[in-house]
Amino acid sequence: MNKAIAETTAAIFPVWEKLTPEAKKDLLDRGKYVKLSTGEFICMEGDACHYLPLIISGSAKVHKIGASGREITLYHLERGDSCIMTASCIISQKVFPAFAVAETEVEALIIPANSLRAWVQHNPIWQEYVFGMLAQRLSNVIETLEEVAFRRLDCRIAAYLLDNSDRKIIKITHEAIAQELGSSREVVSRILKTWEKQGLLSLTRGKIELKSLTELEHIAQSGKF
Repeated sequence: MNKAIAETTAAIFPVWEKLTPEAKKDLLDRGKYVKLSTGEFICMEGDACHYLPLIISGSAKVHKIGASGREITLYHLERGDSCIMTASCIISQKVFPAFAVAETEVEALIIPANSLRAWVQHNPIWQEYVFGMLAQRLSNVIETLEEVAFRRLDCRIAAYLLDNSDRKIIKITHEAIAQELGSSREVVSRILKTWEKQGLLSLTRGKIELKSLTELEHIAQSGKF
């Protein structure tokens, strides 16, 4: 493996420092560096998981599509992350139950499924790593389910805009917001256009400019559990 990739991997993933020299060598010998293009699928629903990706750079999304065609984002993967759903499928030898796609160009170190199963079985450091991912992602997914089930959509949209805006501007489509929040584009557009009429924001193609942060924060807070 390229020495620079090895050094980058060592710097990004905390599990590295806990591994023995032999385990580090095993990771570098068996891992494979890959680069994925924006929009490229990492895993499709129903696929067998042959590798566990460790994200070196870029961003990926894991999402689920319902029978109606509605989509909801389960979680995002960024630099230093790995995919617990993939790890779970590898260990249980089940197929992937969702879709994983590169949102940007992604660089990753991928670990063969057989290697991961052996490491988790025999190395407590890898066991700790995988179960730590599970605890974190399970918390994220439960939070998402609670949001969808119990929190009003207008509150969730307001919170999403505030969390993702840069200097009061967020470059995103109505369809993308709907996918993130598990709603439909029509409903999201209706709420955004109502807020535009009220002077809370302005809408242009692929971009939303926030005008009244105070009022949007009030809407976001009103839907807290």
